[in-house]
Amino acid sequence: MKTVLAITVGLAASGISAQAEEINVMSWGGAVAAAQMEAYHKPYMAETGIKINSIDADNPAVPIKAQVEVGNVTVDIADVEPSDLVRLCDEGLLEQLPIEELPDGSDGTKAADDFIEGGLYDCGVGILVYSTVIGYRGDQLEGVTSASDFFDLEKFPGKRGLRKGAKFSLELALMADGVEPADVYTVLATPEGIDRAFAKLDTIKNNTVWWEAGAQPVQLLADGEVVMTTAYNGRLFDAAINENKPFEILWDNQILDFNLYVIPKGAPNKDAAWTYIKWATQSERQADLTRYISYGPVRKSGSAGVGLYKDDKTEMATYLPTYPKYLDDALTSDVEFWANYDTELSERFNTWLAN
Repeated sequence: MKTVLAITVGLAASGISAQAEEINVMSWGGAVAAAQMEAYHKPYMAETGIKINSIDADNPAVPIKAQVEVGNVTVDIADVEPSDLVRLCDEGLLEQLPIEELPDGSDGTKAADDFIEGGLYDCGVGILVYSTVIGYRGDQLEGVTSASDFFDLEKFPGKRGLRKGAKFSLELALMADGVEPADVYTVLATPEGIDRAFAKLDTIKNNTVWWEAGAQPVQLLADGEVVMTTAYNGRLFDAAINENKPFEILWDNQILDFNLYVIPKGAPNKDAAWTYIKWATQSERQADLTRYISYGPVRKSGSAGVGLYKDDKTEMATYLPTYPKYLDDALTSDVEFWANYDTELSERFNTWLAN
């Protein structure tokens, strides 16, 4: 009886409710889901006794939309991208969250001020920051220092890899052409800015290999098909640290993006899900995630707790997109901009690519 009482008091003190026996969390599978299991799910299960069922999906936004629309919701929490979050929230398919209930940061900063810009929404809370960066073969290239080098075929000869699409390619082209990150979307919203971005892409079009899936650019580098490519920072880290590939990361003008937890409308364990989200998005938890994957904490205060990778020798701070030095010239992907211009720019991109 004393043991049960002690556990109950402990849960109450930490704001954790034991009312649900299990919570279903849908994520992307692979390294992201594995990292969440180690940093979030396992410690929470050990602390509360609540079972966390981790469910994989190619894009969690798709099945949760279908579940809500047919009125058969089995997922309590989903890990989604900002663009999907905004769309689903606007369609009324997600629960509105009492963001003001999120705990303060480990340094006492209020949650509203502690999350990096773009990491908090009415319907979602950021759980990690990743970025699109430039990766290159360190055994073939020396002196790569800026995003403009990506477009300099004379100084750095060889094929380039770019994600096949307007998003990221156009922003990178403008920044490499001298546009400050703070001005990118203002410029890209004008006909002159669009022309400028495509003119910059023209300079490497005939030397570009286009990729679509996240694993492809790393493979292109490994196979020697390209000497430089845009890629997700976590993929490059994994190849360099875990597979000893001779890859280097250029953090100049990285483009930041987020994964966020949402609760589908009508989730069977909504209250327990929200309690879990509040727990998992604390500063300490987000710092713990970096032990398993090179994605940064969304909370600014979480950076202070970043330590070693799971190999117990790699200091993670400088491998994260949230390292303070890297944020100076970083660009945060603008969800609202792409909601307004995606169709137009994608059509222009596809026409440009075909010609």
